[in-house]
Amino acid sequence: MKFHHIGIPTKEKKANEIYLEGGKLYVTDIDASEHKIEWLRFEDGSPMPEALQTTAHVAYVVDSMEEALKGREILMEPFSPAEGLNVAFVLEDGAPIEYMEYVK
Repeated sequence: MKFHHIGIPTKEKKANEIYLEGGKLYVTDIDASEHKIEWLRFEDGSPMPEALQTTAHVAYVVDSMEEALKGREILMEPFSPAEGLNVAFVLEDGAPIEYMEYVK
């Protein structure tokens, strides 16, 4: 596993937010942050899990999503938010952790 970013929920509008309609949330560009912070601002009625809406998460790139998920408490099953990328969320002691797998 390799660290990728930290996601922090916020109620404040941030510059250059990107709207993700399916999740009813706004996110910032990780690459625009020196410290790899992704700000997440959720709309009312967002289908995203409460743990993601209220608790910061750490994201890691994994070589194999299947291997990374073994024995873990899954918060969100794997999905593909962008071409060539699979993402899943697990819980570790109640805290959300994001796994990212780049696929060809």
